Amino acid sequence: MSKILIRGAKVLGGAPQDVLIDGEFIEAVGTGLSAEGAEVVEADGKVLLPGLVDLHTHLREPGREDSETVLTGTRAAASGGYTAVFAMANTFPVADTAGVVEQVYRLGKESGYCDVQPIGAVTVGLAGKKLAELGAMHESAAGVTVFSDDGKCVDDAVIMRRALEYVKAFGGVVAQHAQEPRLTEGAQMNEGIVSAELGLGGWPAVAEESIIARDVLLAEHVGSRVHICHLSTAGSVEIVRWAKSRGIDVTAEVTPHHLLLTDELVRSYNPVYKVNPPLRTERDVLALRQALADGTIDIVATDHAPHPHEDKDCEWAAAAMGMVGLETALSVVQHTMVETGLLDWAGVADRMSATPARIGQLAGHGRPVSAGEPANLTLVDSAYRGEVDPAGFASRSRNTPYEGRELPGRVTHTFLRGRATVVDGKLA
Repeated sequence: MSKILIRGAKVLGGAPQDVLIDGEFIEAVGTGLSAEGAEVVEADGKVLLPGLVDLHTHLREPGREDSETVLTGTRAAASGGYTAVFAMANTFPVADTAGVVEQVYRLGKESGYCDVQPIGAVTVGLAGKKLAELGAMHESAAGVTVFSDDGKCVDDAVIMRRALEYVKAFGGVVAQHAQEPRLTEGAQMNEGIVSAELGLGGWPAVAEESIIARDVLLAEHVGSRVHICHLSTAGSVEIVRWAKSRGIDVTAEVTPHHLLLTDELVRSYNPVYKVNPPLRTERDVLALRQALADGTIDIVATDHAPHPHEDKDCEWAAAAMGMVGLETALSVVQHTMVETGLLDWAGVADRMSATPARIGQLAGHGRPVSAGEPANLTLVDSAYRGEVDPAGFASRSRNTPYEGRELPGRVTHTFLRGRATVVDGKLA
């Protein structure tokens, strides 16, 4: 593999430097590095980050290839600056056996656009009744360390306790979709003023908060690790903050859409805004941003949830829940966190690369931009502003809430172990 010199990049938003890549690794970082024998990428002051890592992606394959495939999903990931994604288990068949997670892992290897680490189901068929083959999935070629029934909550406290006990043996983590099902029967949107005015079934914040409170206490009791998926309310923030103050081993994620969008958008009845958990209030949005800034919320995860147009282009009540997010996540974070002064680019690198890689125990990703490290890198034109056009997405689906919205930032280059997967904003 030839050498590549990235010239004049602002590493983590700092002063411009040169970064020399030799094969799969960074050879040197400094100023005035020689370009002899190297392909030169003129960064012109663009921001250079470690390759992004998404702990929460739905790739849909096997079973729902009409929504997404591992290939199209990883192409979307690379376009958004990601070099690794964790693929959720709610496929058909469910990724609840070693065979299925190995299939997803192999498909990721074949795609070549980013690394794919499967997430195993906690329970058989996501049914919440019986633990899945957690040990076998961990010992498989996929080496699963994160387990989740995302899309459904592990609402049985005994099952959740047993899962936490089981994964503790090999340092795994259970990622919980916090939703008390009986409190959300028939729910269509956030419970509040807007739901009352629209006459839509309300999704109360306590349905999320009660499960988080239970699970952090279970994690403390067992001495195990729990991760909270797509945290969405101000109350949930306070519970996680309290749990961390007690030394409980809990981490949490927030999605880009929960950092920006509110339930006021549901007044349009546009199903593109229908998501699980639902869009919350402005108060919740501000609390989530502050919690991400102060570290109470550890990471940004996309919850990339592709759907074919017929599942979203219908009446609100019948529409599927979910939004695509891989190709817009970094722009939304720049808009909500960097441009507001809540995070600098080093903070973005921590929340979107280093910490998700650490939580998922993913070697070779989320590493510093320094000599000797794997060349998993993302170059961002932070000065760019443009309208989101889903027609140009690499994802197979187009269910984005940002169509026509102006957002900042554009990924111009993505490097996976020294190989460019995106060049000048286009897939290589």
